[in-house]
Amino acid sequence: MWYTAKAYLKFLRKATNQHGVHSPFVYAFVTQCLYDRKSKDDYQKLKQYRQNLLNTSEVIEVTDFGAGSRVFKSNARAVKDITKHAGATLKRMKLLYRVVSYFKPKTILELGTSMGLATSALALPKTGKVTSLEGCPQTADVARQALNTAGINTVEILIGDFSETLKQQKKAGFDLIYFDGNHSKEATLAYFEELLVTAHNDSIWVFDDIYWSEGMTEAWEFIKQHPKVRVTVDCFWLGFVFFRAEQAKEHFTIRL
Repeated sequence: MWYTAKAYLKFLRKATNQHGVHSPFVYAFVTQCLYDRKSKDDYQKLKQYRQNLLNTSEVIEVTDFGAGSRVFKSNARAVKDITKHAGATLKRMKLLYRVVSYFKPKTILELGTSMGLATSALALPKTGKVTSLEGCPQTADVARQALNTAGINTVEILIGDFSETLKQQKKAGFDLIYFDGNHSKEATLAYFEELLVTAHNDSIWVFDDIYWSEGMTEAWEFIKQHPKVRVTVDCFWLGFVFFRAEQAKEHFTIRL
């Protein structure tokens, strides 16, 4: 956590708002999507989805293939505690909802379903199908039930180790990919490299918790410099990657 706090202070010194953006594409993204403060009818559905999970007393046995937890000391975890401490915040859910509503991707891939908090935000705009990968069977069951209760039926959850389930996705082309499955440098870069074949000119990739650790920040810096990546937008908790060949290579640091 100390690394993240220091990284945030450094981020604030570099960050700007729309007035520091000279790319028309990024300016529109910042002003019309990231900074869209208007209320949405679906925000209440997102809030209710999260609240339903916070209200449950269910305890599950978590199979963790990721970088581990800073909060939990055992694999027996209450669903409400996972939701509170490890799931997407309501603010982040709303942001993901706006991103999908703005770009209108028809095919979405999520790495890391967890409780389905971010999943619900990706699916509620109803722009297309969401494929979500989850390593833990019990976690996936909770997410399926929560999504069904919320009336969200455009999500397919695939269970298994990402090293196997990702292979099934490499022949597909995705308009948006949300990376939130393993907060380690090695895994993040492995997923990035493996899924590059699915990217097209208008693909949007979103990386979660890019300052979670020094390793995650190193992975983010590598991704920024990759020759196929043209534009990145660093919002601290989330990093956005664009492959638009017509854009000059630029990196933006934006306060939310």
